[in-house]
Amino acid sequence: MKRLLIIDALNMYFRAYIVDPSLSTNGQPIGGVKGFMKILQKLIRDTGPDEIVICWDGEGGSTRRKNTNKGYKEGRKPIRLNRDIRNLSENEEVTNKIWQMTRLVEYLNNLPVIQLMAPQIEADDIIAYVTQLQKYSGWQKIIVSSDKDFFQLCDSETVLYRPIQKQILNENRIVEDHGIHPKNFALSRAIAGDKSDNLPGIRGIGLTTIAKRFPFLAESQSYSIDDLIEHCKSVDSKAKAYSLIIEQRKTIEENYRLMQLYAPSISPQTKQKIRFSVDEFVPMMNKTQFKAMMIEDGFGVVNFNDMFVCMKRIIADYGDK
Repeated sequence: MKRLLIIDALNMYFRAYIVDPSLSTNGQPIGGVKGFMKILQKLIRDTGPDEIVICWDGEGGSTRRKNTNKGYKEGRKPIRLNRDIRNLSENEEVTNKIWQMTRLVEYLNNLPVIQLMAPQIEADDIIAYVTQLQKYSGWQKIIVSSDKDFFQLCDSETVLYRPIQKQILNENRIVEDHGIHPKNFALSRAIAGDKSDNLPGIRGIGLTTIAKRFPFLAESQSYSIDDLIEHCKSVDSKAKAYSLIIEQRKTIEENYRLMQLYAPSISPQTKQKIRFSVDEFVPMMNKTQFKAMMIEDGFGVVNFNDMFVCMKRIIADYGDK
């Protein structure tokens, strides 16, 4: 079975940016770029992918979600280094963070990877759409992200690798851990809410309660809010969870529209562009330019030979098709 590595780029970049203390030879933080590349090297060494797709959030995030809920993702704290850099002001740190992100895209342009980004589209939707592409039917798809939103995409071909938690999750593991099948995870989270996205759920009802009160959500069948409401009305119990779900149906429906990735929020035109980028991709690598950039940016001593070897294999395998 061929293997596709799908990376939630900002999720991985910010992880590297926050925790990697690397400084360039002129004393500027470079850990976002350097750390990302080190993580990428380990990922491809461990998984041996046939193709790599790196998905970025488009400028402005998801317009549709923000139009649906004005508070969507509001109140998030700025991403900051977990250490003090004495020679950088707060504004200089922000400038450096943006520079590293832009520079990372340039580094990746020299590697045989597909980078995808679309204005006002979140990487979540692009990742979800990539998993549905006909080209990758029958491939093992590995999504790399710490975001729980991707639980819902796990199936017989798709797994989620959470680097921070060091977890590899498939659909069986998610059912075992949570008592909820991936097909019903978006619905369950719509009830519980998501603090990280500023989406309040029904107070007092978390995933544990949902799994207990609705054990059928562990089945591989997809259930709807109508199914839950019908169950709440028919069950012979005074548990408050049932009445709250009936009363707050509107909140659940709105949360579900924002959280679900089964039908990605992407226009037909953007879908066509993504398909073209994927179908017409020809893997190439400019190792000389990559190393020249490392010298220019003051990387110091760092070894990416394993990554280059794996990338050469991807190119060679493509040439054998």
